[in-house]
Amino acid sequence: MRRHQGGITTLGFIILLIPVAIVIYAGVRLTPIYLNYMNVTHALTLVASEVPNDGASAMLIQASLSKHLDVSGVTFPDVRDFKVTRGDGVWSIEAAYDDQAPLFANVFILVSFDKTVRLKSGSVGD
Repeated sequence: MRRHQGGITTLGFIILLIPVAIVIYAGVRLTPIYLNYMNVTHALTLVASEVPNDGASAMLIQASLSKHLDVSGVTFPDVRDFKVTRGDGVWSIEAAYDDQAPLFANVFILVSFDKTVRLKSGSVGD
């Protein structure tokens, strides 16, 4: 008796290819959003390491953050979207924002980001 080995048909291949293509397309659409988030976190880290906690003000921190965001080419979120607060004697900067990427027609992918950094103390002992 002869046995025939069955392979994948063209229709089966197309059915398998559609979900893979959708995942790859979603990844392509999300890449700029995550690259922007990496630029935002890099700017926050630079501000936290450059601006001393001692003698800093909210306006000085926002000005420094604005400069770093401009250099990184970040247009969203805006400097006004960041919260600069002082608690327990330490300044902290919080970036909590949502970004969305269009997928198909009126279907969007919503991504929420939340990053908080604390300014380092300018004293010698830390």
